[in-house]
Amino acid sequence: MTAQNVAALFQPFQVKSLALKNRIVMAPMTRSFAPEGVPDSNIAAYYRRRAEADVGLILSEGTVINRPAARNQPGIPFFHGEAALAGWQQVINGVHAAGGKMGPQIWHTGSVPSTQTDWVPDSPVESPSGLVAPGTPRGEIMSDNAIADTIAAFAQAALDAKTLGFDTVEIHGAHGYLIDQFFWEGTNLRTDAFGGATLKQRSRFAAEVVKAIRQAVGPEFPLILRVSQWKQQDFTSRLATTPDAMTDWLLPLVEAGVDVLHCSQRRFWEAEFPELDGEQGLNFAGWAKKLTGAATISVGSVGLSGDFVDTFTTGQSSSPASLDNLVQRLERNEFDLIAVGRALLSDPRWVSKVRGGDSASLEDFTVAALGQLV
Repeated sequence: MTAQNVAALFQPFQVKSLALKNRIVMAPMTRSFAPEGVPDSNIAAYYRRRAEADVGLILSEGTVINRPAARNQPGIPFFHGEAALAGWQQVINGVHAAGGKMGPQIWHTGSVPSTQTDWVPDSPVESPSGLVAPGTPRGEIMSDNAIADTIAAFAQAALDAKTLGFDTVEIHGAHGYLIDQFFWEGTNLRTDAFGGATLKQRSRFAAEVVKAIRQAVGPEFPLILRVSQWKQQDFTSRLATTPDAMTDWLLPLVEAGVDVLHCSQRRFWEAEFPELDGEQGLNFAGWAKKLTGAATISVGSVGLSGDFVDTFTTGQSSSPASLDNLVQRLERNEFDLIAVGRALLSDPRWVSKVRGGDSASLEDFTVAALGQLV
């Protein structure tokens, strides 16, 4: 690895008011170090270290909106309330002082339980149809009022992010959590306007969230939406099995106001529809960009050996891996930005080391890194 052969990673990029110095995004990663829901000075320093080491855009860990039972473990931070917002003010001030750009990821976990703890919230969990997975009941079916209040809570969180000075905001619509439970036919059995037989119909809840946020933050504030085919409840699940189905799913969300689609897949190098363009064909983010015209972020086991899901489920370590395939895809403009997770979690200087060609000092990732804020 040399500075020259990773040059594509260090080209500037701009979407609306968000001007980035490079194409590298810190992926949102749940850390659970805010037991009262309030990010403290340790969390602020954690993000500032990444900004100081030239991460182009930092996306925070998932932060929950103002709904009962919006989080599924006690260490997840809030993005509401005076104390939590004051904590996030400290975070963004530190990132900006270090020359970085940042957006919070706003989130509702729906009916998904934590895999790390048996903690349960005081209020009943909620989901489109009272299911956590196809055929598996958990929690309450959301009423019309609950849906309306949830949409309003997403909009308020986004407005608070803009007011605090964040550069963008990301909606978590992936991985089997609340918004994704509306997308998924196995967990959305509703017969009202927020359900339906088609993916396009089941995307209405997400579209209404996007519209409400866009109205709250105005036309120039960049809005990112994270989406995935796979669910933590079913790694093999696919919402869209054809490009036409993907268009029906994603294009209405872009038309509603999404500027950037953050396309999560387990392995970024895998073709989304290999039956159409081969094993080296476009990945999820590539197809999303082609079909919608939106900017896209790709993500999935970047910079380290081994699938990220395998790392967390088996506890195995991951060593640095070649970036050649990633660079080639960026050079052909398959997608616009690349999100890096585990590599940046264990090594805050990963970006500056990559830029300088210092592959020898890149850190391995071990699950032990989850137990501290490096």
